[in-house]
Amino acid sequence: MGYAHSFLVMNDDPGRRVAIITGGAGGLGRALAAEMADRGCGLVLADIDAEGLRAAATALRATGAELVSETVDVADPTQVEELINGIQRHFGRIDYLFNNAGINLLAELIDTSLADWDDLIAVNLRGVVHGVHFVYPLMRAQGFGHIVNIASVAGISPTPAEGAYAATKHAVVGLSSALRVEAAAFGVKVSVVCPGAVDTPILRTSKRVRFGPNAITELSPGVPMPPREAARRILRGVDRGRFFIVLTKTANVMWRGYRWAPEQWLSLARVAMGRIRAQQTDEQP
Repeated sequence: MGYAHSFLVMNDDPGRRVAIITGGAGGLGRALAAEMADRGCGLVLADIDAEGLRAAATALRATGAELVSETVDVADPTQVEELINGIQRHFGRIDYLFNNAGINLLAELIDTSLADWDDLIAVNLRGVVHGVHFVYPLMRAQGFGHIVNIASVAGISPTPAEGAYAATKHAVVGLSSALRVEAAAFGVKVSVVCPGAVDTPILRTSKRVRFGPNAITELSPGVPMPPREAARRILRGVDRGRFFIVLTKTANVMWRGYRWAPEQWLSLARVAMGRIRAQQTDEQP
């Protein structure tokens, strides 16, 4: 990774807050970057999509944002370690880590291959684990920092036809809750974001098994939230030190319904499964 060259694009300022955003090439990650740039924060964008990352970095710099962009596969612990340690060495601080990188799969569990499981766990769970593993000791040593893990409403409510995805997001919620408790005594804050439908490319680019290309948007209730609005709401929750940050009215209904009446909510999910299966095609996995 070209840290010595990349860091030349950001002015050294001992008081500047520094935020790392994985999955920063587009969607929610890019929206978070734009909002943090408006706050004067120095940005480190990481993504496996090198071309998309270059485009995002160019667009953000045109608005006055100061940032570093690095092509990083969050599933690779060595790459994540090099990224985080390089940032710490250069800037001497890391104020925020947004573990945002993620992938989705629309498929019933019976149609989910072990390779699909491996991919989802590698990015959605181990990607978060890697970020936490390498940034938390640094934040603990400096006595401040905020780790923001992007999960999903699928991590706090039944989500049929996304069972493997939901499993990784439930794991992120569990990891985040434990870390929130452990980190509090050392000045490190932890939040977990559980969005419903946000209008990002994942709605259209997710892998699908026996579902058509528009299935996710057709099956999602309500209108997807614009990414910048989602980013602003996330940062309001971060500013307030909230743990759960649940986005969209539908996601809040799903979360509260499952918490208050889990058996009844599972019954409703079974009804929804019938509507979901009506969208399936004859194509076999």
